[in-house]
Amino acid sequence: MDPRPLSLAQLGFRPFFLLGSLYSALAMLAWLLILQDIWGMPPSLPGSPAAWHAHEMLYGYALAVIAGFLLTAVQNWTGQPTLNGPPLLGLALLWLLARIAIPLELPSALMVTMWADLAFGCGLCVAVLIPIAKTRQWRQMSVWSKLLSLLLTNLFFYLGYLGYLEDGVRWGLYAGLYLVVSLILLLSRRVVPFFVQKASSGAAQPRNSRWLDLGSLGLFLIFLVVEVFWLQPALASLTAALLAVVHGLRLRLWYSPHIWKSAMLWVLYLAYAWIVFGFALHALTPLLQLNPSLAVHAFAVGGIGLMTLGMMARVALGHTGRDVYAPPTLVLPIFVVALLAAIARVLLPLAAPDAYGTWIILSQLLWISAFALFAWTYAPFLLRPRVDGDRG
Repeated sequence: MDPRPLSLAQLGFRPFFLLGSLYSALAMLAWLLILQDIWGMPPSLPGSPAAWHAHEMLYGYALAVIAGFLLTAVQNWTGQPTLNGPPLLGLALLWLLARIAIPLELPSALMVTMWADLAFGCGLCVAVLIPIAKTRQWRQMSVWSKLLSLLLTNLFFYLGYLGYLEDGVRWGLYAGLYLVVSLILLLSRRVVPFFVQKASSGAAQPRNSRWLDLGSLGLFLIFLVVEVFWLQPALASLTAALLAVVHGLRLRLWYSPHIWKSAMLWVLYLAYAWIVFGFALHALTPLLQLNPSLAVHAFAVGGIGLMTLGMMARVALGHTGRDVYAPPTLVLPIFVVALLAAIARVLLPLAAPDAYGTWIILSQLLWISAFALFAWTYAPFLLRPRVDGDRG
């Protein structure tokens, strides 16, 4: 019962998973209070409250988890140390400053937020690039290029929010959303088949297909351009439908009944399925005259929410010397509550659109509960040294 504060600075997943999960719950609580007119937006935010909510869930929460994951994974990939000690805490403090400047109403809060956020993004890009360049692992540049692109789209958002770039807010939010989804698809392609095979002791043989890999990459690039920048709705719907087929086939190649034996596996598999469903919903939205936010939240709540929770739960156990197949008892309820949040935000409005406002509140409460439970369960692991005595 003697937490060592310096343990928090030993590897990237520790501060960013803890801060990210706490912030996810608090930011969603703030959004719930704003929507219910219980709490007003700070005066330093002149733009759309919905745009700021979306920005903070993407560039606040999701990017914190991405930072924690990559600063941990790149060390494994390259054998080179990544940020630790004071530099790691400094990067985390930049992220934190960007999150608290506006709620605390610091002087020039929006400008402080922008510069701290962009400095965090720059620092993260440099921290990830250095070990890749040292070991000449240029295949990892596919991951790094998405990280750099997220820095640029975040800049687009701020320029738009401040009135300097006409379409900046839309570019920043939608390109940012799809880039995070793309990064999840890329990393899932690397790790999910391996996790399934390992969990089944080799009995399952999930496969990848080079044709599906190439097809998904080409289609995604087209989709990003025609959906966000060129604005060709018909072509965007077509490519979304094809992406749903391609990634659905990939998901089928990974399938094994062993998935359902471990919550640590099925949460990742279902998160990927939500992304497939998001592409399908996007394709069907103009045909069925659906609310476009349903497809967006299939990606965001179902895909990003479940995948980040699942990866945080797994990485935090493995890198603190614990057994990933013997997770804390609360892990299953956490995943189930997060899944219910996605169902409430996307499927229930499809089934009963007249109660749309009720479903949003329900989804928000479930999301807050899932991430608060995660933070409460995992904070002791993240704050304390590894149980096996190793550094990390």
